[in-house]
Amino acid sequence: MPRTALLVMDLQLNHLAQLPADYLPHAVEALDTARAAGVPVIHVALRLRPGHIDAHPRNKVFGSLPSHVFTADDPGAAIHPDVAPAEGEIVVHKNRVSAFAGNNLQQILAAQGIEHLVLAGIGTGGVVLSTALQAADLDYRITVLSDACADLNTALHHTLVNDVLTRRGEVTTVEEWAHTLNAGS
Repeated sequence: MPRTALLVMDLQLNHLAQLPADYLPHAVEALDTARAAGVPVIHVALRLRPGHIDAHPRNKVFGSLPSHVFTADDPGAAIHPDVAPAEGEIVVHKNRVSAFAGNNLQQILAAQGIEHLVLAGIGTGGVVLSTALQAADLDYRITVLSDACADLNTALHHTLVNDVLTRRGEVTTVEEWAHTLNAGS
C-alpha cells in the first residue's frame, strides 16, 4: 500500500474568516482521522516576505494584496488553532497558489516515501486545484476530501469536486476516507 500523507492547506485565519462556520469541523475531522490512523500530516500555509517583495505586481492573486497580509507578522496568517500542527507535524510555507510553490515540499515527500496525497483546504479553486494538478503531473496518487475543501464560490467547488478533480484522482468525503483507512488496518 502506498505511503499516504494528508496535506492540510491554507487553513489560516484570514481565509477561514471568509467561509461559513460549518466548514471548519470537516477539516478538524480530516485531521483527527489522519492522526488516529497514523497518517502523516503536512500543514501548508501561505507566507509572503515582508513588503511582498516576492509578489510581482502583475500577479492577479498576490500582486494586489496589502503588503502586510500573509507575512510572518500578520496575525491573520496563523493557522487556525483548531487545526494547528501537533508536535512533530511538518509545516511548509508556500508563496504562490500551489502547495509546491517556493518550498521543498516535493523533497520532503520523497524523503518520507510519500506516494499518495490526501488534500484538504481552502479554496477548492485555488490551492486544492493547483496542488492536485501539479501532484498528478508529478505522479502522486491523489485523493481530495470534498467536504474538507471549500471555496467562496460554491458552484465552482461543486464543479471541481464533481467534474474536474475526479479526472486526476479520487474524490471522497472525510467519513468515506475514514472507512477506507479502517478497512485497511
